[in-house]
Amino acid sequence: MTPLPEQRAVPAPDVLRRKQRLRRRLERLIGIAATEGNQLTPLRNGDEIFPAMLGAIRAAEHTIDMMTFVYWRGRIAHEFAAALAERARAGVRVRLLLDGFGARQIEKPLLDDMDAAGVQIAWFRKPAWLSPFKQNHRCHRKALIVDEHTAFTGGVGIAQEWCGDARDPGEWRDTHVQLRGPAVDGVAAAFAQNWAECHDELYDDRDRFTGHDRHGDAIVQVVRGSASLGWQDMQTLIRVMLTSAEERFRLATAYFAPDQYFIDLLCATARRGVAVEILLPGPYTDQRACQLAGQAHYAELLDAGVRIRQYQPTMMHAKIITVDRVAALIGSTNFNRRSMDHDEEVMLAVLDESFTAVLDDHYDQDITRSVAIDLTRWRRRAALQRAKEIAVAPVRRFL
Repeated sequence: MTPLPEQRAVPAPDVLRRKQRLRRRLERLIGIAATEGNQLTPLRNGDEIFPAMLGAIRAAEHTIDMMTFVYWRGRIAHEFAAALAERARAGVRVRLLLDGFGARQIEKPLLDDMDAAGVQIAWFRKPAWLSPFKQNHRCHRKALIVDEHTAFTGGVGIAQEWCGDARDPGEWRDTHVQLRGPAVDGVAAAFAQNWAECHDELYDDRDRFTGHDRHGDAIVQVVRGSASLGWQDMQTLIRVMLTSAEERFRLATAYFAPDQYFIDLLCATARRGVAVEILLPGPYTDQRACQLAGQAHYAELLDAGVRIRQYQPTMMHAKIITVDRVAALIGSTNFNRRSMDHDEEVMLAVLDESFTAVLDDHYDQDITRSVAIDLTRWRRRAALQRAKEIAVAPVRRFL
């Protein structure tokens, strides 16, 4: 196994060089300008995430736009419905976009209460209305935009599973981010893109289209992934991050089932001396088939020097990449074929060493609660495990 390079502080001039190089590569290759003057607040687990989101909703004065893949059951589902309904009754324009597959478990009384209060509810591609081709392309984006100036995005769904602080299997581990500054427009555009497919009215007189003040020092590019044939922006985003890494590439993802191209790219990155670290779900996962699809590549990755760890206390649901302690990706995209090829996604590419340091610190804490996969022991895994990995191979492109 290739030894990992010694980690060290990055000199200030090198930080500037790395950030500027990544910015120009991302802007030119994806064609989306990054914005300056943004402030990002990382929120870890439901105990931090839900109070921040609900606080913003309850303080809204003009508009609330919210989209989510998962809206299931539990106390938190009722809290969000009540908060959205209260603001709608108070005269705030409230729009809620739900994925027709992911949010199908939402309780009908909650929908009725929100509708009666004036919340505009739209469904993205209800399966019963679609061809099999369209049913496979879901809206996996998670976004909340309040009064056009505050946005939230990340991995969290609205369900009891995300409550708490990842203390046990009933409290999932996840990360969201609160955003203020010009990059909010990019998150708002992700909402508008999907709302336009589901509703005749794209905006109304309560949309003020105001500008943004400077709230911080972070440079942010908002990248949207949409289902279509050919190479996607989300694939380009991750490809640039891997090929640009000089020292360290860290990935935490809920669902790891990439195609062979990205397996090869992870291996190549490790072989050229970059410390490639991957943190994945362990004994607790809600998608066992996806986990098996990723495990089929463990030996190849470990042999190239990639370090793989599995999170033990509960479901690891975060979607985070950090590069060289100066850049981070955070949003709704997993490291699997479904996110990169099939679903509507949104990611923030953040060039800010302070924000990245917080995410790296969270990663360091998470690996203390994880188990490393050893190459020698993995090669001796049971025949039944190998058979399961082979069995899911035909459906990997849909996982």
